[in-house]
Amino acid sequence: MIIPPYIKPGDLLRVIAPSGALREFTAFNESLQIWRSLGYKIQISDNIEAQHGYLAGTDQHRQQQLLEAWHDPQCRGIICTRGGFGSTRILENCHWPENTQDPKWVIGFSDITALLWRLYNVGIVSVHGPVLTTLANEAQWSIERLYNLLSGGVLAPLQGQGWGGGKVTGVLLPGNLTVATHLLGTAILPNLDGVILALEDVTEAPYRIDRMLTQWRLSGVLSKVAGIALGGFTKCEAPANIPSFTVEEVLRERLADLNIPIVSHLPFGHDNPNAALPVGVSATLDGDQGVLEIINYI
Repeated sequence: MIIPPYIKPGDLLRVIAPSGALREFTAFNESLQIWRSLGYKIQISDNIEAQHGYLAGTDQHRQQQLLEAWHDPQCRGIICTRGGFGSTRILENCHWPENTQDPKWVIGFSDITALLWRLYNVGIVSVHGPVLTTLANEAQWSIERLYNLLSGGVLAPLQGQGWGGGKVTGVLLPGNLTVATHLLGTAILPNLDGVILALEDVTEAPYRIDRMLTQWRLSGVLSKVAGIALGGFTKCEAPANIPSFTVEEVLRERLADLNIPIVSHLPFGHDNPNAALPVGVSATLDGDQGVLEIINYI
């Protein structure tokens, strides 16, 4: 895997909106100020507030933002505004990235999973971390972690709840469960042999989580992964007065029999905190101690 050059104060970062239309303008502007306070130059793509239904502009417009930022020789990192939906649409009939000679950091999560996994497929490390409508709500330690990741600093281990299964080393592949599920059977889905799959989600009822995990089981790909790290599954309660399992019960029932290390309740995903994770680097997952640790990164 290629790690893009670490960024430093004074470097140029470009802001793009590859997915849903921008709605949270206060949080967006507050997050911009955080990036600027860290010493980076920020360039916002043209018509960042464009709307095309629920999308941040047409597919061509959003794709052009991505390509212009990627091919800008001065740009060292690409920050996504928000998730929602739309990144998979701009990857259709698009061979981005065409080359790996001048890689940049791409930063985002949720719907941005598709972009991060496309980069993984061509061997470029990226960042599963806060977007511009969520960074301002992060705790200081989470903001510092994102800065450390991008600048080559130390990343502290993350503590969760271990389900057992021992300890394993593998390549870390974080993403959103819903987006990742819709990549099954596509060319964007990476080879999952030996990876530590890190999943999170939001506002999905337990039966929907069950349906997605069952699709993963039926596809056969879960038999390839070395371990599973589970982040936040927030606002995933069943509707009131509807018979249901809890989301925790669904996760246990659908995953615990895989006989691999699993750690849940790790601090990444929607809502706070969303600890930044590098996509495509070696990590260890200790299912007994409940620890996810990045290795061989710096």
